Amino acid sequence: MRFTPFAHRVREAAMPTPDRYRLTFTHGRSDVDAPKDQVVVERTAGLGPGGNPVYSDPTGILRAEISPRGEVRMLASGGHQSPQPPVVEPLP
Repeated sequence: MRFTPFAHRVREAAMPTPDRYRLTFTHGRSDVDAPKDQVVVERTAGLGPGGNPVYSDPTGILRAEISPRGEVRMLASGGHQSPQPPVVEPLP
């Protein structure tokens, strides 16, 4: 029997994708008293550049691609935007 690198590949269990997330943005400094904004986003029918679901706030201005591992890629919805990555929390 020959060893191939693909013979020992571990499969990840498919987990359901949450329909909603809470995104928490911290402004300025990173201490406990720093101002924070929270926005709830819902899954859209779209996929982002990484192939993961795109989530949007009700206005459609805030858009984020969120992977099953909770990695967030903010997607600009207009010019002159450079959104910072938020803390992400799945919601029921």
